[in-house]
Amino acid sequence: MKEDFLHYIWQYKKFDFANLKTTSGENLSIFNVGNFTQLAGPDFFNAQIEIDNQKWAGNIEIHIKSSDWYVHNHERDENYDSVILHVVWEHDAAIFRKDNSEIPVLEIKKYVSPILIHQYEKLRTTKSWIYCENEIKTIPDFVFKNWQERLFFERLERKSNPIEILLLENKNDWEATFFCFLAKNFGLNTNGESFFKVAQSIPFSIIRKESFEVENLEAILFGRANLLEHDKEDNYFKDLKQRWEYIQNKYQLENIFINSVQFFKHRPDNFPTIRLSQLANLYHTHQNLFSKVISAKNIEELHQIFNVSVTEYWQIHYNFDKISPKKAKSLSKSFVDLLIINTIIPFRFAYEKSLGKETSEENIQFLEQITSEKNAIIDKFKSVGITSKNAFESQSLLQLKNEYCNKNKCLQCVVGLELLKN
Repeated sequence: MKEDFLHYIWQYKKFDFANLKTTSGENLSIFNVGNFTQLAGPDFFNAQIEIDNQKWAGNIEIHIKSSDWYVHNHERDENYDSVILHVVWEHDAAIFRKDNSEIPVLEIKKYVSPILIHQYEKLRTTKSWIYCENEIKTIPDFVFKNWQERLFFERLERKSNPIEILLLENKNDWEATFFCFLAKNFGLNTNGESFFKVAQSIPFSIIRKESFEVENLEAILFGRANLLEHDKEDNYFKDLKQRWEYIQNKYQLENIFINSVQFFKHRPDNFPTIRLSQLANLYHTHQNLFSKVISAKNIEELHQIFNVSVTEYWQIHYNFDKISPKKAKSLSKSFVDLLIINTIIPFRFAYEKSLGKETSEENIQFLEQITSEKNAIIDKFKSVGITSKNAFESQSLLQLKNEYCNKNKCLQCVVGLELLKN
């Protein structure tokens, strides 16, 4: 037995309300079970009950055993002074307030259907990947689609939190904040954190001022990423290093330690040299990139904005000093789709939220036009009967797995609640 099941029973009134009695034999009537807040303090606030014709208004605390009250040290916490009823599965100890009055107890297991208990135990015991893997495909399509939309917005909320924190640090400069997170996603999983620190360490006013010369932007990004440290014979390397030293001195940029970017296990087109050159070209081409991204009305417009490649030098190089066959190395459609999913849509959401607006339907439509992500989680959902047709659906499934299935929150999940209801 878990407390989350008791919360579910109480919140959704899944017990027999008739002829309730406290463990002391007093008649108990429930008028309002209260609000489940999931915050510090009692589990349910503002409940209304009646015990032997005496009406009470206050809070409800729920435990597996009565003695858990002392295990959790509630007797020392004034937040629990307002508890009017202790709801437990098993009553094993009397609980007293600070004034030595006993808190009434409802031992709820006497009033719960054995069928519901069986359904709960079944839901919690069958698992090789997720608990509901054998039943999830039986959930009505309408119910599951609505749940996916809620999951999608939960995921956007989670992604918008670090955006809002950095935005505050950047004194509400959306362009500067966007630059940092866009750089992070240009670095992918391996170099994302290093690229993020590179972008964070450069005042965005410098990017604005130097954006008219793409070589200067490359010099700044490569210099901060420690790609200009060791001497090389290559003339372009020498030019970038000279530019970086001049810019560093011009703007009095301090030396900052940033972990070296990684080339190992990357396809050449994902080398940090290539991605940083593409990022430099992007900001050379668009001086107000965030504004353009926010005002885009369709996904084709976004793809056009990100239709950039590398500078001429990097068309025939992947590393300094090593010539390779010429290739434009433009941002691929699949890479831009990743940027839309992980950076652009979260920023559009955060921006609309800052204006007090509801998320526009365009954001969902953008993701519905992008092919579903391919990873182990999406593949596993497919194996249990849940397919993902687009990025909107794959994002919601990632939220479901990471925030509910992995954390065993079956009774906070619409799928789990629907299975118990059935």
